[in-house]
Formats: sequence, structure tokens, C-alpha cells
Amino acid sequence: MGKSARPIVNAMLICDKVITEAHTNKKSLIGIFGNINTFKFPCVHNFLSVYIKFTDANGEYKFHLELIDLENGSVVGRSDIPKNIAVNDPLATHDLVFNLVGLKFLHPGKYEFRIFANEEVFGQKTFLVNKSESSAPADKS
Repeated sequence: MGKSARPIVNAMLICDKVITEAHTNKKSLIGIFGNINTFKFPCVHNFLSVYIKFTDANGEYKFHLELIDLENGSVVGRSDIPKNIAVNDPLATHDLVFNLVGLKFLHPGKYEFRIFANEEVFGQKTFLVNKSESSAPADKS
């Protein structure tokens, strides 16, 4: 694979799920959130989606997303786009949707989503996992 231009992230949003309309390919993001509150650790978040809109791409790309624990640098979760994507118009915008299942958080703190194109990070978003003082079940906010 030859050298491709580095894409630019226009948006990176975390949500409960992304629905893609069959006929128009429009995306609906359901339950957007920026952190998780939980009353105990470790905690498991069963399912979340990350929506990414990007531009300035030109070439062929292999995309993947990682969720990194910023305290120790470990990978908490990973999702891959199974096929390479060819982009021929750097002015066009493109969408990616990643689904992550069974994310296990060992402690409260800062985590970071990192989007990769051809093994190079081209965007990131901080994600907080907070210890809640209430004794209610895990709650996203």
C-alpha cells in the first residue's frame, strides 16, 4: 500500500448506537455521551458506538479504532473496519462507525479513543470514567 494523505477528523462522537438508513446512508446517532459514571470497579460497559466523520483523505486506507487507558497505556478495546477503503476526492467527507463490545474499566480516570489510518493516529478523543457516589446501577451521562 503506497503512502496516502493523512485524513482530518471533523467529528468524533461516542453514543449508544448508530443507525444507518438503508436508502440514503444517513446516520442517526442514538444516546450521545462523553463519560460513564459507575459506583463500582471494575465495571463493564456492554456496548457503545463511535462515529467519525473525516475529510482530506486521498488514497487507500485501513482504519481501526483503539480505546486506551491513559493511566497505563493499555488497550481497553479495539474495532477494525474489515476492508480497505479507497478515497479519491480529498474534498469529500466520509463516515466511519465502530462498535465496541464488553469494555472493561478497571479504575476511574481518563481514557482516549484513537482513530488510525494505515497504522497512524489521525484523531483522538478523551473519554472519562467516573466513580459515582450513589449506589445506583451504572449510568451514562
